[in-house]
Amino acid sequence: MPTLHRGDVIPRVSRRRFLETAPLLVAAPVLPVGAARPETARLLRQTAGAAPRLRITGMELIVVRATARTTWLFVRLSTNQGLTGLGEASLGRRSEFPELEPFFELVRDESPFRIEQYRQRGWAQASSGDRVRATAFSAIEQAQWDLVGKALGVPVSDLFGGRVRDVLPGYANINRATSNRQPEGFAANARAAVDEGFAALKAAPFDGFPALTRPAVEVAAAADLGIACVAAMREVVGPDVAIKIDAHSNFDVPLSIDVARRMEPHRLSWYEEPVPPQQVTDTKTIHDAIEQPMAGGEFLFGMQGFAPLCQQRAVDIVMPDVKHCGGLAEARRIAVLADLHGIVVSPHNPSGPVATAASVQLCAAMSNFDILEFQWGEVEWRGDLIEPPERFENGNIAVSDAPGFGIELNDAVAAEHA
Repeated sequence: MPTLHRGDVIPRVSRRRFLETAPLLVAAPVLPVGAARPETARLLRQTAGAAPRLRITGMELIVVRATARTTWLFVRLSTNQGLTGLGEASLGRRSEFPELEPFFELVRDESPFRIEQYRQRGWAQASSGDRVRATAFSAIEQAQWDLVGKALGVPVSDLFGGRVRDVLPGYANINRATSNRQPEGFAANARAAVDEGFAALKAAPFDGFPALTRPAVEVAAAADLGIACVAAMREVVGPDVAIKIDAHSNFDVPLSIDVARRMEPHRLSWYEEPVPPQQVTDTKTIHDAIEQPMAGGEFLFGMQGFAPLCQQRAVDIVMPDVKHCGGLAEARRIAVLADLHGIVVSPHNPSGPVATAASVQLCAAMSNFDILEFQWGEVEWRGDLIEPPERFENGNIAVSDAPGFGIELNDAVAAEHA
């Protein structure tokens, strides 16, 4: 072993330099036990000298058309060292996303490790109240985390303190797969999801609800139909399956309370957004008047967006979406805020497999995680859109211990549905 003498200078490597050269250090050949230490030092010097600074160099938008109602948009960041990172920007039926470009310029030629720098640079635009900008900002932030995990050779959950669970429970959102909007249509898909092993499901049987300014008889008929759909689902799945109902903000306070009370015999797992979650006082009034737990917040942005709901205990479950809330770092901050007020987190995730993989890594390390949403039954090939394939088994999904989000896009499958 070389001897150090007084006056010798020990080279110092900055933390950033170490992290940015980590992929090459990991790739260096493993020396046999007893190998000469000078050889190890030589390899480390070569690695440090040869490694270019890891930086983001390109962005690609991959469009995948699943159904007439669903288009998945995936963002792939590339780097000068060949690593790529994925994020998801799916938003309705959009197939173009020019709003990504100004946010990409904030990370071009930067290290993917500089996530907080990106957040600070883009926060004003992302938090402006424009959902499209919020989604663009969030997608690139997701892809940075995927890159960092891959660069270090660790799953993203390790970057958030390490996972506290190896398997996550999921619930089947059957809503988009249900084209027959009558009670028998919801009942059939509820039964099919349970037959696949899901112990929890969600539907939105009040979609298409008439404006409350329409004749009272029309509003009453729509409410009756939605409640009949809930009753039909409960009848076919039995008493032990959790049923969650999303009202998509179609009601006012009196109607929200009336509908909730009429659904009490069907023992909902939760009642989601009967009014917009920004109407915190109204949400709190409904919450305190009904028996069912309440959930909400699917399109809210940042801790500031969720703070009023949490501080007033207007809901029991918050639903940040990694595609819209500001990304993974912000979703984690929202979860901590919720935890301070005794509220659990169930991420909103009627999304493609990339957002699902990102959410899995986030939730694996989250102390107050409840259950993860899964967009069920739209297309048979969904799981094969990523490698390794996405698989829910008995309503659960395993947490990958592969680097980053643990996935890559299957370009061949994506191209078939572009």
